[in-house]
Amino acid sequence: MTEQEIIERIDASLAEEFELEMSMMVPEATLFDDLGLDSLDMVDMVIALEQAFKLKIRDEEEIRKIRTLGDIHSFVIGKVRELGML
Repeated sequence: MTEQEIIERIDASLAEEFELEMSMMVPEATLFDDLGLDSLDMVDMVIALEQAFKLKIRDEEEIRKIRTLGDIHSFVIGKVRELGML
């Protein structure tokens, strides 16, 4: 799996989960202002990412720092790399 494939899977998973247009799925999109997510949606986001990538995301400090879609891309790519899937 390439980084681009990971990004595409993240974007597709989140667009489907939160009924967002794919055109909104740009790295600089902020989760709360641009995508309209709230703090409860963050829990659903973690679950959707866990299911999409078959990984466990623990209560990590890094999750609290995520503000943009690009932050999510970087976080998941890092996790996939840690697991040797990239």
